[in-house]
Amino acid sequence: MKSLFANHGAPRTFLSLLRREFWEHKGGLLWAPVVAGSLLLIMTMMALSVAQIGLGKSKVQMGALNLNQITQNLTENQRAEVGAAIDISTLTTAGQIGIVVSIVVFFYCLGALYDERRDRSVLFWKSLPISDRDTVLSKVLTALVVAPTIGILIGITTALGVHLLLAVYLAFHGVNVFDLLLAAANPFKVFGYLLATIPLNIVWALPTVGWLLLCSAWARSKPFLWAVALPIGAGVLSSWFDVMRELSLPDTWFWTQIVARLLGSIVPASWIDFSTLERIDFRGPEDFMDWASLGNFYSVLAEPSAWIWAAAGVAMIVLSIRLRRWRDEG
Repeated sequence: MKSLFANHGAPRTFLSLLRREFWEHKGGLLWAPVVAGSLLLIMTMMALSVAQIGLGKSKVQMGALNLNQITQNLTENQRAEVGAAIDISTLTTAGQIGIVVSIVVFFYCLGALYDERRDRSVLFWKSLPISDRDTVLSKVLTALVVAPTIGILIGITTALGVHLLLAVYLAFHGVNVFDLLLAAANPFKVFGYLLATIPLNIVWALPTVGWLLLCSAWARSKPFLWAVALPIGAGVLSSWFDVMRELSLPDTWFWTQIVARLLGSIVPASWIDFSTLERIDFRGPEDFMDWASLGNFYSVLAEPSAWIWAAAGVAMIVLSIRLRRWRDEG
């Protein structure tokens, strides 16, 4: 094992560290989203089976009209609306897989530096020509890039599978929606769109990843309790003593700006201020897709707080590297 790292340059060594992280945590990084996607497909098949029992082999009707006739006579605007609705469905399915991935990343970061001290494997890894910096950064990159990318790939695949199942089911009942799936919807555009949000996710998730790694490196036992209890306990005390009101801030400020940023920034799309949706007049799926643009989402980086938290996340990661260097045992 030592020669594996000793004979390689720095880039090859770092890639070896990334491979190590993936293979050691393959169950969470790969199989957890695969299982989640498989369950969604199974649930879709079960729902279609129940619908099949009720519908039999009759054609799908909307009043006196056959649904196939409706889909074949859509105007361009209507086709665009249907395509946008399908794209929203793709995003929703990918988002469900993303939530599973965020849970995996949460516990991955919590155990990343604690587990190796608990089982004393840190002594072996420190005997290799690998710096603490590279070791910790490989874990950071796994949490911020590798895991989300895998989640996006599986999420898009799952969404395409769900749409294919629905299309086959409707085709069995005389409704051809393959044209809408292939022409009106833009699954590859959605895929590129999700990949393009990864840099935003990286910046936004830095405080949570940094905080969890810091707790993992510092805690002698039960890092989960330290990571969760400290910010939540501070939030409870803040609410109890009306600290925010004394500072002329909303009562929920500490929870949304401190607790949520420390614990929930790895959740997909957590940068969205959903309260603003109430002030937007969405007349159809196309309006929603226009709102959910990369430019609109990336505008959150224009806020100083985003970069302040990113800097705090980097500082916590640096401190985690220092702690790993100093502490060999749990």
